[in-house]
Amino acid sequence: MSKLGAGRTARPLRGRARSGPPRDRRARPALRTALTLGILLSAGPALRGQEESPAESPESPPWWNFHFQQTIVIQHHGSFPAAYSGQNSLIPTPESKTSVTATIWAGAKLWKGAELYTSPELSGGDGLSHTSGIAGFPNGEVYRIGNPAPVAVMARLYLQQTFGFGEETEPVADAPDQLPGRYPVRRLVVKFGKFSLTDSFDDNRFSHDPRAQFLNWALMDNGAWDYAADTRGYTWGVHAEYQERGWALRAAAVLVPVVANQLELDLRIHDAHAWNFEGERKYSLFGHPGATRLFLYRNLARMGNYREALALSPTAPDITQTRRYGRDKNGAGIGLEQEVAEDAGLFMRAGWSDGKNETWAFTEIDRTASLGALWGGKAWGRKKDSVGGALVVNGLSRDHRDYLAAGGYGFIIGDGALRYGSEMILEAFYNLQLPHGLTLSGDYQHVVNPAYNQDRGPVDVVGFRAHLEF
Repeated sequence: MSKLGAGRTARPLRGRARSGPPRDRRARPALRTALTLGILLSAGPALRGQEESPAESPESPPWWNFHFQQTIVIQHHGSFPAAYSGQNSLIPTPESKTSVTATIWAGAKLWKGAELYTSPELSGGDGLSHTSGIAGFPNGEVYRIGNPAPVAVMARLYLQQTFGFGEETEPVADAPDQLPGRYPVRRLVVKFGKFSLTDSFDDNRFSHDPRAQFLNWALMDNGAWDYAADTRGYTWGVHAEYQERGWALRAAAVLVPVVANQLELDLRIHDAHAWNFEGERKYSLFGHPGATRLFLYRNLARMGNYREALALSPTAPDITQTRRYGRDKNGAGIGLEQEVAEDAGLFMRAGWSDGKNETWAFTEIDRTASLGALWGGKAWGRKKDSVGGALVVNGLSRDHRDYLAAGGYGFIIGDGALRYGSEMILEAFYNLQLPHGLTLSGDYQHVVNPAYNQDRGPVDVVGFRAHLEF
């Protein structure tokens, strides 16, 4: 897959930060296990005597496919100024952390228009400060990691049925969670089972894949979208998408967690569920493709309320004491992508949520705006390399910031006090493409007001990423 504008690929999507005591060297077996798996699986094409075929005959497309990826991310930050720290603060002394993931995607055709997809994942390692202290967290590969020891899970398992309208067809390439062949241009695709909402919503050709593009949570997705999922980023539900040439409509109804940022999903469906809607318009500007996407979401869950928590305890409020059914969270977002040259493009996102009730699934961002660019390396003779740069600004609702300022804690941020300021993050990376599907990357992120606190930071995070795929 091209690293420039990877588009909608089934990346290991996303779980959440976890809380708990510091971990130790038990993370190392996870790294060894995943590395061994990667070496063995990456030898598959060579052992068969050829690389995977990029295309199949339209008359006889394969009835199954298989893909593999492995990604290792190492990140480090040095000392930074901090007037004080709380239980969810980024540690102000130097630290380094490593994460590793390995994913297998498999798909098969069952009957006309029906396909079954599955993707087991192995993950291990940890995020900086145990994945806390920055709302726009710098490593998108640690969302799902709840323990440094290796954890194998069934990330996706769903049945997909395509209904075609009309005679016109178009080619669809072989990719993770996508069987190759010719499909109707006008089609309704319905899937049911376990998946991630980010597999299809809030897509962006230039910023949607932390394994090949930007690592920061608020750049790979719209940070204000508190998308429903368990702590590893997956949920159960139904998803429908209608496509025409140049536009598409999507809708999904899925389960939410019983408790914020936890694995168990709430089966009290009448009182706890999530709705997501998105419209997409594709177009051409001066001969270059672009797209605009607008989404809306509504989550219902047993949430706590920031104002009620403050009323119960003006100092050190605890939002978990105010949880009850009947609470909701509503939000909207927009995303744009625009190719500006054969190997270069721009992207923008903006998002908003009401911020009255507690963050339930993704991260503590109520307002966000981002702008960035991605370039291929053709101009300097490395056409398969890529370089990217972006800026994102995150904010909180008034209720949310007052709760944190009084000493309250969420599940990812909370310094015990707060002198509020917008969280601003600059990220830049370079991808060096090597043979046999291996990409090495250097990444730099500068974070101003981590967790919205002007009394802490700024902090610089440097990273290294190794990514293997076939």
